[in-house]
Amino acid sequence: MDAVLLAGGGSDPTDPLHELAGGRAKALLPIAGKSMGQWVLDALEATGRVGRIVVVGLGPDCGLRSLKIDAWLPDTGSLFGNARSGAEAILSAGGGPLVLLASVDVPALLPSHVDWVVDRALETEDDFYYSVIDRAIMEREFPGSGRSYIRFRDREVCGGDLTVIRPAALAGSGSIWKRLTAGRKSSARIALSVGVDVLLKLLFRRLAVADAVRIASGRLGFRGRALDCPHAELGMDVDKPFQHAMLERFLGERT
Repeated sequence: MDAVLLAGGGSDPTDPLHELAGGRAKALLPIAGKSMGQWVLDALEATGRVGRIVVVGLGPDCGLRSLKIDAWLPDTGSLFGNARSGAEAILSAGGGPLVLLASVDVPALLPSHVDWVVDRALETEDDFYYSVIDRAIMEREFPGSGRSYIRFRDREVCGGDLTVIRPAALAGSGSIWKRLTAGRKSSARIALSVGVDVLLKLLFRRLAVADAVRIASGRLGFRGRALDCPHAELGMDVDKPFQHAMLERFLGERT
């Protein structure tokens, strides 16, 4: 399966990581001896499940390296636009029907985590595979991580930063996709993007994870599947300085 590394987004003065990144792109933020984006690229390169990699948001002079990088694409200005741009590039180059989307800010990612996601996605014929991680799993591995959780009727979860999509699914319902990706850090904004009724059910804890997948799939016009992920590393993204410090210690101890 080919992959898109979503490396867009610079560190502007309003970004909590601006000072740490020295004004450079978030992907180039140093952490435990190498840049954050390089940690993710190394995991993608080391697994046999990933073929070519398209990097979106940076150019070949950025310093990131991988033998699997096939193309560098400019930042479109939005997460949705970057995902679609990368997926279309893979399709036009003769890639397979499914594409792995990897966020640049999960430096604790391991090749085995990539294998797990890809293998689960190949088990069925859905259009969209999104990893969800139970709060207990996250807090056991990364206590005080500051992740945002969605409280469903049956559980509390956060999202993982490896997603598998069928590129054709990005072609429809573009405005909804844009609202979903723009509000991905807020459970209320995500629910409202799908519908007011979904937001109300979420607020009153009447919505289970399976219900959310079924409703979102119907309204977005694709077949979605939530992957119950046992790997907290997929959900430990670095958005704030204290998370950077937490992952610096974690990666330092791992190596």
